[in-house]
Amino acid sequence: MKKISIATTTLILLILVTANALAQSYLFELDRMVVDVYLNSDGTTSIQYQFTFTNQPGAARIEYVDIGMPNSDFSLAGAAAEANGKSVALSRSDYEGDGSGFAVSLGGAAIPPGQTGTVKVFIPNAGSWLRYDDKDKSYASFVFSPTWFGSKYVQGTTDIQMTFHLPPGVKAEEPRWHDAPSGFPAEPQTGFDDQGRVTYTWENTQASGSRQYEFGASFPASYVPVAAVQRTSIFERLGINEDNCFSFICCGSVIALIVGSSWFTNIASRRRKLQYLPPKISIEGMGIKRGLTAVEAATLMEEPLDKVMTMILFSVIKKGAAAVRRREPLELDIADPLPEGLNPYETDFLKAFQEEKKERRAALQTMMIGLVNSVSNKMKGFSRKETIAYYRDIIERAWKQVETAQTPEIKSETYDKYLEWTMLDKDYDGRTREVFRTGPVFVPTWWGHYDPSYPRPASGSKPLASPTQTAGGQGGQFTLPTLPGGAFAASMVKGVQDFSSSVIGNVTDFTSTITNKTNPAPVTTSTGGSSGGHSGGSSCACACACAGCACACAGGGR
Repeated sequence: MKKISIATTTLILLILVTANALAQSYLFELDRMVVDVYLNSDGTTSIQYQFTFTNQPGAARIEYVDIGMPNSDFSLAGAAAEANGKSVALSRSDYEGDGSGFAVSLGGAAIPPGQTGTVKVFIPNAGSWLRYDDKDKSYASFVFSPTWFGSKYVQGTTDIQMTFHLPPGVKAEEPRWHDAPSGFPAEPQTGFDDQGRVTYTWENTQASGSRQYEFGASFPASYVPVAAVQRTSIFERLGINEDNCFSFICCGSVIALIVGSSWFTNIASRRRKLQYLPPKISIEGMGIKRGLTAVEAATLMEEPLDKVMTMILFSVIKKGAAAVRRREPLELDIADPLPEGLNPYETDFLKAFQEEKKERRAALQTMMIGLVNSVSNKMKGFSRKETIAYYRDIIERAWKQVETAQTPEIKSETYDKYLEWTMLDKDYDGRTREVFRTGPVFVPTWWGHYDPSYPRPASGSKPLASPTQTAGGQGGQFTLPTLPGGAFAASMVKGVQDFSSSVIGNVTDFTSTITNKTNPAPVTTSTGGSSGGHSGGSSCACACACAGCACACAGGGR
């Protein structure tokens, strides 16, 4: 029997690791992108894309194509897309690029690894971005950047063809093109389309599918309605002569850009800190992952961590593993021995509360990191989108059972049974208050271990409850006291609201520490002032060629 050398073993492992990495991410070539922008007679714009993708062997199937749009002033009404001749769906909610846009959901026409596919998209109403040209106020001007893709997803060169179809009636000698982006011919190819419109076409067979290119043109404003062109700037409305304050405009623009960039950066940074799921969980598999607990489903949905841990708190109380000794600050009595059937995250949660307050916060962060990693592992090979939709249906059905209960007894019992699932509803506070607005509430057997003001069983030094037994569960007898509905609802809602302030402090700071471990920000480099992408792989940065031009940016992710 031949021995396998260390070098051979290392090579095999390297191949396996590389193959596995490829299987977990998008990686494709954008062979060709043909873009047609139609300037319509009413001042609106229509856009048509045709992409040819070659998916790389071992990469994830191309299931979505993100199409970035110049702004949110577009409509998908009448829009259509097809993949390899098969009609496919469009969705705003599935878009993962920066700024405004939508996703083309390929569905059954997804492009498998190692195969080539063509995707066509037409958006009849892409909005209007016309401004008066700063060099000639009788001309309307615009600048457009077609969508592009994250550099870590696309490789090789792309044949990009960009064509403007100017408004009907514009004569060949009237319009003007702007400076072309690097790599494209300085002067476009001019001609007429099948509708007799003047066309400007630029093409670069060695372009990059991950780079932003800007194209612009101007034409007499008389060919579109006056209202379609933005007429006045803030300086004109204030009666300031723009020609005499060019320096002021430049400085003001720079200051506004710095302030605006800082504000948007802070918002993006805050949002990024709260995205604690690792990127690999977004790689779509097939089918639904059933059997997750409500806490695990909350983690999959990236619910705020104070809510996730409040759900764990109620879970361990209901299982008889803990009781609230004091609410402000929160202190727990822990059962000894612990009851059987606890989930690992529940055990770690209880261990954290045995630590001093300073160490407790770090222990809860470690617990959450373990929970996130566990959910990530369970989701391997399953569709996150389909799974979330499945659990949202469970949440809604749980609430329906509570809301349609015929008596206070059944309503109380049902609410107790589905407590953690109801907490996952985005309007948990409002629905809880509405459901228990009137009538008495039969509090569950574990209520005394949640509210220290209620009496507890007298057995033992740490009188914790046995596993949950709701009112009416044994012979229909209700031995526990009732609460006015409003008081019960207020207590439940306040319990969720107070968790962050009494235990973890600032939610963003707490979560960011976890995010740094489970979903660290990618290391990026910057060259020549180019704009970098986010984790979704898209990028959008406008830089107008002239003060009177309209910037139309488009950034596509996958």
